This record gives sequence, structure tokens and C-alpha cells, in this order.
Amino acid sequence: MIKEDLSLLLTVPICSFRKGYAREYFETESIPPPSTIYGFLLSMVGEENRYDYIGSQIAYALLIKPQLSVLLRTVWRLKEKSPLGIGSNRRPDYQEVLTGLKLGVWIKAGDLSERLITAGRNPEKITRYGGLSLGESRDLVNDIKWSPDWPQEEAQWLISDPEGTLPLPIWVDHVGSKDTIWSQFSLKPGKLETPPENDPRWICITSQKNEGVL
Repeated sequence: MIKEDLSLLLTVPICSFRKGYAREYFETESIPPPSTIYGFLLSMVGEENRYDYIGSQIAYALLIKPQLSVLLRTVWRLKEKSPLGIGSNRRPDYQEVLTGLKLGVWIKAGDLSERLITAGRNPEKITRYGGLSLGESRDLVNDIKWSPDWPQEEAQWLISDPEGTLPLPIWVDHVGSKDTIWSQFSLKPGKLETPPENDPRWICITSQKNEGVL
């Protein structure tokens, strides 16, 4: 099968991308981290081994700026042996959430794009479970459009930038955190299109330090 680039248009009614060091007040990033986008794509096809598609390249952009709100939530913590959600194991915390997220995602031609395209053409062959979310399990994706006709307008692209103000994870170490890979990014306007070869909008998913962005 000939491998080809793929683009997706996503809409998510409510979502939150907790900043890495947020504790008492759960701040959200303004755009999902590359690690979250990668996890979402694996979830689409029911892939449980996130190492299978290391080296995949993705690019994405905000089509509109989502609205920011603050919620007061009950958060579960394990402070004592009593059941979760009881006594000191529950406490209120503030959390920022985004509403009306609309995102364009591009997957560079390769094994991951091939599997996604196959899944889109033959969804009955997908074996997966649970809702399809972007981030927390609560944050369900509302719509996915495959290879849409992109309007000739600008969006806010996530771009690698050593001087950028957005430190985002490319790879997350879920046991501890020492092997989490971070990179600096900026949001910059650009036309909705498939980025050309070696464009800084392409982000390479890797579990090795210092190899995250082209």
C-alpha cells in the first residue's frame, strides 16, 4: 500500500491539558501537547503499545481559540486507607478547562498514517474499547472529519521554537517522570495546509531525549 499524508479535523466540546507542574490550581495549556495528540491517534486505532509508532511525525494547529473557564471539582487523592472519595481522600480543587476546541491534525506518510487511513476506510476492523478522548477520559471527541477541504485561511500552528514560551511534553514517562521529554514551542499563524518536508511544524514522536522535533 502506498503511504500518504493524512489530515483530520477534530472538535472537542470540553477538555483540559494540565500543565506539568500544576498542583493546587490545575492550569491548562492552551493547546494539547504532542504526547496527547499521539496518544489520541493510537486510541483511534486501538493500539495499546505506544512504542510501536515511535518516529511518527505530526503537525497541528488551532482553528479557533477555545474559551477558558474555571471549574471547582472534587479531586480524589490517596491520603489514607479508607475508600476513595471519602474523608481526607477527597478535596475540592480548581481546574481550568477549554471549551469549543477545534483542531487540525496532520500525520506524515508512514506506518501510523497508513494504519489510520485503513481504519478510516474499514472501521469495522478496529478493535478498541472506551470513549475516544483527547486528554482526560471525560474529554470526549465530538467530531472527526477525514481529509477535509481546508479553507484558505490562517490558523495558529504549534511550532518548535527554542525561545518559545510553551514547554510541552513530546513523550511522557508515566512511572516517575525522569524520562519525560520536553521541548519548547510557540503558536504562530500560518495557512492551513500539509506542511512541506522538513518544515518546523512537523514534530517527531520519540522516546529518546534531544530527538523530538525536526
